[in-house]
Amino acid sequence: MSELINNSRYRKERLKELILKLHEGESAATVRAELVATLKHIPYGEVVEVEQELIQEGLPEQEVLKLCDVHGEVLEGHIDLSAAQEIPDGHPVDVFIQENKELLAVCVQATEWLNRLDEVADASFDEYRIQLLAYFNMLMDVDKHYQRKEYLVFPYLEKNEITGPPKVMWGKHDEIRGQLKGCIDLLRMPELTKADLSDALDLLFLPVLKALTDMVQKEEEILFPMCMDVLTTEDWWNIHKQTLEIGFTLYDPQEEWIPEGIELADDAGSAGSLMTDGTIQLPSGSFSAKEIMTILNTISADMTFVDKNDKVKYFTQGKHRIFTRSRSIINRDVRLCHPPGSVHIIEKILEDFKSGKASHAPFWIQMKGKFIHIEYHALRDEKGEYLGTLEVSQDLTHLRELEGEQRILSYTDQNKEAHE
Repeated sequence: MSELINNSRYRKERLKELILKLHEGESAATVRAELVATLKHIPYGEVVEVEQELIQEGLPEQEVLKLCDVHGEVLEGHIDLSAAQEIPDGHPVDVFIQENKELLAVCVQATEWLNRLDEVADASFDEYRIQLLAYFNMLMDVDKHYQRKEYLVFPYLEKNEITGPPKVMWGKHDEIRGQLKGCIDLLRMPELTKADLSDALDLLFLPVLKALTDMVQKEEEILFPMCMDVLTTEDWWNIHKQTLEIGFTLYDPQEEWIPEGIELADDAGSAGSLMTDGTIQLPSGSFSAKEIMTILNTISADMTFVDKNDKVKYFTQGKHRIFTRSRSIINRDVRLCHPPGSVHIIEKILEDFKSGKASHAPFWIQMKGKFIHIEYHALRDEKGEYLGTLEVSQDLTHLRELEGEQRILSYTDQNKEAHE
């Protein structure tokens, strides 16, 4: 055991010496040769410890930030990942890695596109510029990847007194964000010329693509293996639950990760939850109560929700209602909200929805010269349990009259909409 401890101490001291040589101006090639000759492979945890110790010993964070790319280049291919933990499918780290694959693919596409610049004729440069802008807009999506690290992962590292590396990495995030913004701002200029872009290649475009690629290496060879060692399953579960508040980068996870031993609350996972700030968090995104109310009232359909006890609980209040609703029907039995002659139909729908015999009941009628489409939908949770019924009514008169195509932008006069 003492031999292992001594070996670790030796490697860390030697690595520290090599990083300080970079700080003093030694070339990366020379330091890499010394690294290979004396250390060969370094455990990922020791790289983090050395970075932390350098900051604690007085090397300014900004100086470590400047050295970050250089010592990352020196260490590339010489970090020992043999002790790294296996990562389950859908785990937050697995999601980060899948996002990295997509980011690297776009970096390759953008690089190949930039390499074609000399071949582009002046007449087709604007088309070339727009395609390049599309690539860099995609890369700007990395902001969500970085935010999840900064706001969800780094706090847990700091709780474990690992503060230096997160600060350094956050600094690199900000550099990359700034460079990407600079690329996008330049590419958005219609007056940009081929010569302008050529001048910016080595100053802006190629460096940010390299920085993005280098960050992937730092994450996958150092940060993520270390996080897997330090963070608990409960930590990762909390990170997983908050991920949707920020969003994903160029990747939509296909598998829901639920670790063993975690008790799912009724409002967790796919059911969504109410956050402490009043935000309604759902699996595909979030919004405030005001936002969801406005969304529901803007949709060109009337909706009424009846709960599993057959009580009317909610209806939309859009500008173009088809059937009159008043708040006096809230908590009223839905049977009492329909004419006696149609109650038997409502009862049959509810009975079939509750039994599972049916889940959808469509109707359409002609009313005052309008074609009205009415649908009843059974609402069931992920376990198939009946939650209630949603009634959706739409005036399809105008839509049924549409012919051909409309591919150009055209605004409808909202005061004289055709379906009024």
